[in-house]
Amino acid sequence: MTMLDRIRQHHGIEHATVTLLSQRIKGAQLVARSDFDGFTVFGEVGTADLRATAEEALARLQAGERELRIHPNCGTNLAAAGILSGVAAFVAGSGQRRSLWWDRLPSAILAATLALLAAPSVGRWLQEHVTTSSQVAGLRIAGVERSPGGQLKPPVVTHRVTITAAEG
Repeated sequence: MTMLDRIRQHHGIEHATVTLLSQRIKGAQLVARSDFDGFTVFGEVGTADLRATAEEALARLQAGERELRIHPNCGTNLAAAGILSGVAAFVAGSGQRRSLWWDRLPSAILAATLALLAAPSVGRWLQEHVTTSSQVAGLRIAGVERSPGGQLKPPVVTHRVTITAAEG
């Protein structure tokens, strides 16, 4: 398994976990980041609750609930929106012979707006096919550890969720 495949799996488990936590903790403000060893959750959540939810999220993905790996607030969606709108505005604003910037501005704004309208669908497609995976058979939640708030003011609760291959 490649490093990218592993990160995609962890990203999918991260999304499923945050989705379930958000359903259970109304108004929760959570941010998470995935990597090769698991993911980190930033925000107020109990360690035991996070562990139980991560284990449930993994089990539900393993049982075929693939949609849990898609999250509307994923950074993939933000990146898709930024890239699409930036490229659209650049192309629309630079492809005309008019030399004054204000003559090109309406076309650039229209192109960027249309790109932003398309971005949610593109972001979802990217999550489904590029940045997450629901193929998580053989994985288990190895641990969940709480870290102190760190340097941020006010301190932010941080948890590290470690994922490994299941034994046996």
